Amino acid sequence: MKKRPLGLSNIDASVVGFGAWAAGGWTWGGQDDRESIRAIHAFLDAGGNLIDTAPIYGFGHSEEVVGKAITDRRDRVVLATKCTMRWDLNDEQKKRATRKFSTTEKIYDMPGEKSAKSFDVFIYGGADGIRQEVEQSLKRLQTDVIDLYQTHWQDDKVPIEEKMGVLQELKREGKIRAIGVSNATVDQIDQYQSFGQLDTDQEKYSMLDRDLESSNLAKCDQAGIAFLAYSPLGQGLLTGKIDPDRQYPDGDQRASKERFKPQNVRRVNSMLDTMRSVADQHQISIAQLTMAWTLAQTGCSHVLCGARNETQATDNAGAGAVSLSVDDLALVTQAVESYHGV
Repeated sequence: MKKRPLGLSNIDASVVGFGAWAAGGWTWGGQDDRESIRAIHAFLDAGGNLIDTAPIYGFGHSEEVVGKAITDRRDRVVLATKCTMRWDLNDEQKKRATRKFSTTEKIYDMPGEKSAKSFDVFIYGGADGIRQEVEQSLKRLQTDVIDLYQTHWQDDKVPIEEKMGVLQELKREGKIRAIGVSNATVDQIDQYQSFGQLDTDQEKYSMLDRDLESSNLAKCDQAGIAFLAYSPLGQGLLTGKIDPDRQYPDGDQRASKERFKPQNVRRVNSMLDTMRSVADQHQISIAQLTMAWTLAQTGCSHVLCGARNETQATDNAGAGAVSLSVDDLALVTQAVESYHGV
């Protein structure tokens, strides 16, 4: 497994990270905790060390699962989590917060009127809120330090100077080791940097989502910031294993997305078919080829891939040892650019 630094933090993290969103169960139609723990162990045994989670993934449940999984192997893990997505704000905090969506514990972005079981999730990065969250995360994760702490979303009313100020305080106190952002614009990244050392930027990036190549990726490449690509497998679509007629369980948010409708799945699978010769040549899976191509793009230092079982986790980790030639990359890129879907 190749490793690359998390910006200027002096922390080396596996280029393939374990994304623990699905471990929370929420929006993924549920998940077996024991299976998640086995998947995390398999990932670590395969040479990975970067694990990324967040409080909002299952409303604390993903962090709890990760904490259980690493309790006896914490020294082998680069542990990343996030802050600012809140479902438990007090009235005073809500004045500077921004409502993100309405949800239940099964699915988010509730359509129409709120049901009796739904509640609001806010974005809030006030210093008091971040201090609350870091203590909650440390407890759930069963650790005394978080290696990478990231603001999850940026669209609240709190000045970035305040956010960065408290993050630097937490770093000096030894509760976090590195500072990152997620879902941020280049301008917001510049603002964070004006108040201190920013180590990482985590954004949605894949063969299907390339809008950030000329903005965030270019910025990170120029500034020495690590770029962590989330959803590099397009929530499973870029594994080549999703059938156009697949039925998703209740609570799985993919069921409502246009990208997962039969016609678009066929478009994606057609794109993947044109690059199978490269995967076959290297004796790797389509998922591994997808991740290796993503990691080869200018500015992209790490990919975060979810895994719901040991097999998926081991397969994902294998992508961290793949090296593609210039010709390989050209063929795959040509296939990627032939895709015209959503």
